[in-house]
Amino acid sequence: MVAHAAWFVVGLAALVAGAEVMVRGATKIASRLGISAIVIGLTVVAIGTSMPELAIGVVAASEGTGALAVGNIAGANVINLLFVLGLSAWMLPLAIEMRTLRFELPVMAAAAILLLILAFDGVLSRVDGTILVVCAVVYTFAVIQTARRETRDTAAEFVQAYPADAPSGRSTALHVAMMVGGIAIIVLGADRLVDAAVGIAGGFGVSDALIGLTVVAIGTTAPELVTTVVSTLRGDRDIAVGNLLGSSIFNILLILGVTCLVPTGGLELPSALVRIDIPIMVAVTLVCIPIFITGRRVHRGEGAAMVCAYVAFLVFLFTTQT
Repeated sequence: MVAHAAWFVVGLAALVAGAEVMVRGATKIASRLGISAIVIGLTVVAIGTSMPELAIGVVAASEGTGALAVGNIAGANVINLLFVLGLSAWMLPLAIEMRTLRFELPVMAAAAILLLILAFDGVLSRVDGTILVVCAVVYTFAVIQTARRETRDTAAEFVQAYPADAPSGRSTALHVAMMVGGIAIIVLGADRLVDAAVGIAGGFGVSDALIGLTVVAIGTTAPELVTTVVSTLRGDRDIAVGNLLGSSIFNILLILGVTCLVPTGGLELPSALVRIDIPIMVAVTLVCIPIFITGRRVHRGEGAAMVCAYVAFLVFLFTTQT
């Protein structure tokens, strides 16, 4: 058990470090290719921060523990909405951009409901995965089109967050190496983490899905948590919030979609995941809509309530699924 815990920590550290290196390299390469900063922020960074979930999903699916992969996605999205955003609002009232209300929030709700429908039969097949990936492609194109209509102030904010460097052969090679190296670190870390998580689940006699919903999900959302807290302390959270919601959308559509394509027979889901955990994720998403819309602001009291709701969610999981 101690060895599994140690390898879990090592794998998690590799995921976080690899994702950071990969995102830095990818953003610089994208800027060199003439891609606007706002598109980089809404797509490259959002996808990059979901890379740990993708690596875990692919490894878990290939090793026959697809429930861990799906549990990780459901748990990560609950953490993003309740704990990360709730903690940010608890620290400082959180203003919600109109763009987020009109675009990311409805798409995130639609993605969650789509997952619930596809998972209803207890299996996420390759056909289901294809549907999710196609939706991810459509969403990405919509993000790019929407970004072109953003205001100058918003575009300038993204330029400040993701500045482009002067072109240089050496620096371009370095950034390519960072991106490739980061991906390699993520894959290796995911392999170690999944093996360790399965070992921990077996040691405690709990399901792979529960480990994915809790320990793995909390670990893989660490970068989003750190980014949001730091941006809150700096008083500049618009980009962080948008990327957080965008990452949650990509988690369902792209990450889970690709994961479903790995095993020939799709991902078989335990009944608790279909009847309880995924519906809870959908319910959390839908409940957040009126919270965000009301006054376009999440107040400290609401943020505290969201954090408490996440703690209650953890208590519920461990008391009913162990």
